[in-house]
Amino acid sequence: MPAKGKHRRPKSSPLARGIAAAGTGGAVLALPVLGATTAAAAEPHTAAKPAAAPDSYVVVAGDSLSKIAREHSLSGGWQKLYRDNRGVIGADPKVIHAGIELTLGKKGPAGPAEKPAASAERADRSERDSALAEPAAAPAKKTYTNDLDGWIRESLDLMAQHGIPGSYEGIHRNIMRESSGNPLAINNWDVNAAAGTPSKGLLQVIGPTFTTYRLPGTSLDSFDPVANITAACNYAAARYGSIDNVNGPY
Repeated sequence: MPAKGKHRRPKSSPLARGIAAAGTGGAVLALPVLGATTAAAAEPHTAAKPAAAPDSYVVVAGDSLSKIAREHSLSGGWQKLYRDNRGVIGADPKVIHAGIELTLGKKGPAGPAEKPAASAERADRSERDSALAEPAAAPAKKTYTNDLDGWIRESLDLMAQHGIPGSYEGIHRNIMRESSGNPLAINNWDVNAAAGTPSKGLLQVIGPTFTTYRLPGTSLDSFDPVANITAACNYAAARYGSIDNVNGPY
């Protein structure tokens, strides 16, 4: 009959059986425990990658090219930084404005300032020299037709230069009454002719009147159409206020 209860020898576990002690020389040798799990392998160490250097930089107040080149360890220093970004910086490397974007380590886009200052100066000097060597062309001289219409219009322009009043209609009306538009007309029968000073030309001006009222620069010949008209209009302005106020012999 098998033993009961507590008198029965307990059954040893596999873990207990796996441990044995050797009593040699008092030293205890611990044998490995069967069935124990092995230690987990350590995860391999991965070196952190250095942060990539920025390829651009936005200027802030207080920056200078030398400061930016130093802080970003740029090869070539501020001189190369300036050459790469001259298009956005301009002609003066000492002046950089907050907010502009600079490229770091590579050439930036070209701009108007990219043209070398020396070339710009030569171009400006060349333009100035050309301007001095070639004076501006004088405005083309106004031309007039060689007929009654052209004579009246040229006379009106001269009168305007000298502040003499008169209109095309007033001049034309008086010419048609005095000479019918013939610049060589002459009156040899009136009192002026009897006195030796006949009336001549388009507006029938006597010699003394023509000499007194002839405009500078016009012909000395009282038969000249423009000289005759302007002298007569100058006289009419002095005596009647304007040739437009003359409606009969004057």
